[in-house]
Amino acid sequence: MLIAAGLVVAGFVIVGLSLSAINAAPPEQVAQATQPLQGAPAAPQTNPPPAESKPGGERPTTPAPEPARPDAEAQKAGAAPVLPPAPAEKTAPPIKQK
Repeated sequence: MLIAAGLVVAGFVIVGLSLSAINAAPPEQVAQATQPLQGAPAAPQTNPPPAESKPGGERPTTPAPEPARPDAEAQKAGAAPVLPPAPAEKTAPPIKQK
């Protein structure tokens, strides 16, 4: 009991000394690293017009896209599907009408 009381008193002494040291130090001034932002006049938007769309046009792709599941002829030739086979659907017995 005596040791616990001594530790509590020692804690209060340390807190008091810390607070007095904080109050005794001169206040620190914080410098600002960057200048505050100022509103610049907005430049006029000069975006080029969108490209003209042509019906039936070709879309360039590099490299050409490949299907995730090759057709039957490609599988016979040795092409492996990129995706694993889909899991079988879970089925339950039909609901009986009352």
